[in-house]
Amino acid sequence: MAFPRSLTGLARLWWAPLTLCGAQAFAQLTPVGTWHSLDDEGKVEKAEIRIEEAGGVLTGRIVRLLDGRSAQGLRCEHCLDDRKDSPLAGLEILRNLRQDPEHTEVWNGGQVLDPGSGKVYRALLTVIDEGRHLRVRGYFGTPAFGRTQVWERVD
Repeated sequence: MAFPRSLTGLARLWWAPLTLCGAQAFAQLTPVGTWHSLDDEGKVEKAEIRIEEAGGVLTGRIVRLLDGRSAQGLRCEHCLDDRKDSPLAGLEILRNLRQDPEHTEVWNGGQVLDPGSGKVYRALLTVIDEGRHLRVRGYFGTPAFGRTQVWERVD
């Protein structure tokens, strides 16, 4: 049985917004965007981080500090790699993360830098809470040996 032409048009009008909502929700399941990093207890906002994607690879940079200090004057004094003495503003703290082909909410294979200590850890990012939060795990060897922060999405 075919639908009357007018009903088909109404069905299209009804379906289009749902499709757009679904696309928006799907788009939020990526780490790409702006986040507020929190301390390990998840209570104090530390920095605003912008995560971008190029060629399927994620990077994340400090936009600004949220504790009242200016990131412009501070440098990564403890960094041991090419980021040594780089300004915290614009400092790349996430590198080379790729989406897990089996778990699309997970990004791994890259590194996270703790600018306070200069230590570089393997990184595992997981988008949670329908894209509102990002679980950031830094670890040595296996994810069982590390620590986790949960960041809040800003945009």
